[in-house]
Amino acid sequence: MLNIKELLDEVKASPYREILIVAPHTGVVEFAGLKQGDKVHGLEGEYKERPGTLLATLTRERNRKSITAPEKGVVESIRSELEGKFVEAGEPLVTLKHYMTRKEVIELILQEALHLFRAPERAKYYFVPEVDQKLKVSGKRSVKVHEGMEFLIVSRMKRETPLAYSGPDGIIYSVYFGRGDNVDEGEPLIGVCPEDQLTVIQDVVARIQSEWEEEA
Repeated sequence: MLNIKELLDEVKASPYREILIVAPHTGVVEFAGLKQGDKVHGLEGEYKERPGTLLATLTRERNRKSITAPEKGVVESIRSELEGKFVEAGEPLVTLKHYMTRKEVIELILQEALHLFRAPERAKYYFVPEVDQKLKVSGKRSVKVHEGMEFLIVSRMKRETPLAYSGPDGIIYSVYFGRGDNVDEGEPLIGVCPEDQLTVIQDVVARIQSEWEEEA
């Protein structure tokens, strides 16, 4: 059984995750004058229409492309030795340190605590009608799944086939895809919680929501 308290203590001890910014294509890189420890912001606005902090520009065939911060954080390191040089696509340029939000911590804990049923292939996935209806009316935690239960439909290249669940019996706690979304092979579709673990997980989520302090 997963020790959720131990996992939470680990997250508290290291509440950051690193974001590696790489060159999206070839070109000559120019950094935006930031230094280690500088704060940056990510996409902003109601519709995320405002770009994040400018980190660098990449020029290829006289076309300049801005490279901006995807999320809020601080600059951990900059490859300043690459200033003015030609770089290949995928070359690491900047490393940011992002303080995890309350929502991100909850997702991290859940992904460790739940059984993740993953997509067997890249395709669109839909719940079978009876499951879909129950989810809409009564919510995620109203549906129990068991080994061999056909609960999803796989839609790929105009072909639709049923998909059976495999894993421990439990309740659908999280759904990781939207109707009509293309889901890559190996990505989680649902997170299943054994019934005897439901109270423990709900207590941990409530604790994070009340105790985790968001970084200003």
